[in-house]
This record gives sequence, C-alpha cells and structure tokens, in this order.
Amino acid sequence: MKSGVHPDYHMIMVEMTNGTKFETRSTWGKEGDTLHLDIDPSVHPAWTGGKSSMLDTGGQVARFNKRFGGLTLGKK
Repeated sequence: MKSGVHPDYHMIMVEMTNGTKFETRSTWGKEGDTLHLDIDPSVHPAWTGGKSSMLDTGGQVARFNKRFGGLTLGKK
C-alpha cells in the first residue's frame, strides 16, 4: 500500500449497551481505545423484531366501518 494514503487500521475494544465487549480492527480512534455503543443489534428493534403497531388488526374495511359506521347518509 502507498504510505500516507490509507487510514491507520488497528485493534479497538467495542462495548455494547448490555456491557459485553469484543475486540475488532477499525480505523476509529487510536490503538486500544474503547468504542461505547448507544444502539446495538442486541437491543435495537431493527434487529430484534421489536413491537410495532403500524395498522389495526382488522383490514381497511373494518377500519372504515369502525370510524364511520354510525353515520347515516341515506334517506329518512
């Protein structure tokens, strides 16, 4: 490799939110530094399949009837 072009690649310690640690190579920080993660795969919903409530359990028609079922728009 050409000198002075590439970043320094060295060993660092990574500490996850639950306290577990592992050693890996990185260009972050200096040799022996510890990277403390705020979000990691053990707790983030993107990796754990967390609870999401995007839609009602019923379908579109059930939602419509729930919202507008009491309206009477027909003839009296």
